[in-house]
Amino acid sequence: MAELTSTADSQDSERISPRVVAAGAVGSIVEYFDFGVYGYVATILSTHFFVSGDDTAGLLATLATFAVAFALRPVGGVIFGHLGDRYGRKDALAGTVVLMAVASGLIGLLPTYAAIGVGATALLVLARCLQGVAAGGELGGAASFVAEHSPNGKRGLYCSTTQTGALAGALLAALCVSLLNTTLGEETMRDWGWRVPFLIAIPLGVVGLLIRARLHDTPAFQQVNEEKETASAPLLEALRTHRKALLQCLGLSILLFSAYYVFYVYVNIHFQEVLGISSGVAFWSTVATLGVSTACMPLFGALTDRVGRKPVLLGASIAAITLPVPGFVLFEVSTGWAVASHIVLGLIDSALMGAAFATFAEMFPTRVRYTGIALGFNLGSAAAGGTAPYICTWLVDLTGSSLAPAWFVVGTALITLGAAVALRETAGTQLRDA
Repeated sequence: MAELTSTADSQDSERISPRVVAAGAVGSIVEYFDFGVYGYVATILSTHFFVSGDDTAGLLATLATFAVAFALRPVGGVIFGHLGDRYGRKDALAGTVVLMAVASGLIGLLPTYAAIGVGATALLVLARCLQGVAAGGELGGAASFVAEHSPNGKRGLYCSTTQTGALAGALLAALCVSLLNTTLGEETMRDWGWRVPFLIAIPLGVVGLLIRARLHDTPAFQQVNEEKETASAPLLEALRTHRKALLQCLGLSILLFSAYYVFYVYVNIHFQEVLGISSGVAFWSTVATLGVSTACMPLFGALTDRVGRKPVLLGASIAAITLPVPGFVLFEVSTGWAVASHIVLGLIDSALMGAAFATFAEMFPTRVRYTGIALGFNLGSAAAGGTAPYICTWLVDLTGSSLAPAWFVVGTALITLGAAVALRETAGTQLRDA
């Protein structure tokens, strides 16, 4: 693709610079690679960083630490959203990718519980907190950056690339863990191989920083900045004048996060711990699911440009109400049916992610777009994202039912369906300046 120079009238052109697309996606790749790795090696981490003796308790503690990062994502969204709306998208996005790489590399270097006791647990929690702050500032900024460079009629397609980066990062994480598990063997993987994917995050972060450091800020932000109309307190302005948009963003994000972390992270654990499927099959099923979902996401993004954001969001919400329970039933029929069902369920979140960020960008004006998306989106992540693997594991242990996680997804889908019904269609419209 020939590189085009971004100009002030980029929203009326038909194409945007591939550097813009890459800059939007690369941070999401790093973020979801790091978050994905943690989820995929959760059963291993539970033996290295928590008191042994009760496998379920250790796994729940590991997943609780996984959830800690999500509690801090709204904080990160506010911090980086303020920087992005006040001083520019570019530098804020550079900061998120550096912080994420540092935090993930730290996990790969941590001593274990056997070496220093509870100090290892505390350091793991600290690293996860740093990851959460970085992640909170990432996707809201990436969505704003790409949306503000996109033509009105193709914003769904281009904004879907930020989330394609998210799934690509999770796919790379699953592929990395699968290859290490296959080549090193389960014993070596449990011994020291789990550290390798966390350390890979460091060079990934360097690449992301180099890509983002070479870009100019968006035309929309430059115009607001030149006219001295940037918000002095983006968070307060968003809360005061855009509460409805924040609530809609939160509502639409609930299912997006629950489906993501159930279908792409928890099901891996479910296959191994509940159904007794081998780790190799569980990992490769996740790879296949993420591969199909990643390939389809731009198609869903382009579909929103043709038929609208609302029909795609409504369709995905209805699918999330009707398909998870039979899907989890099929997990228990045979390995083949389990993998096929896993892939189909993954497409639900692919559709949601393909539609979400163009929708979010069109809800907020330039002055508070970064903060608005980051806050609404990350409140959804705190409510239903990081907690999803923990809740699903706890529900199975509490009820003894392997279908309990499916009902969790159905519950969150009802919330998002309500938000989608109330949504005003914005496909093809000009981004708001004020």
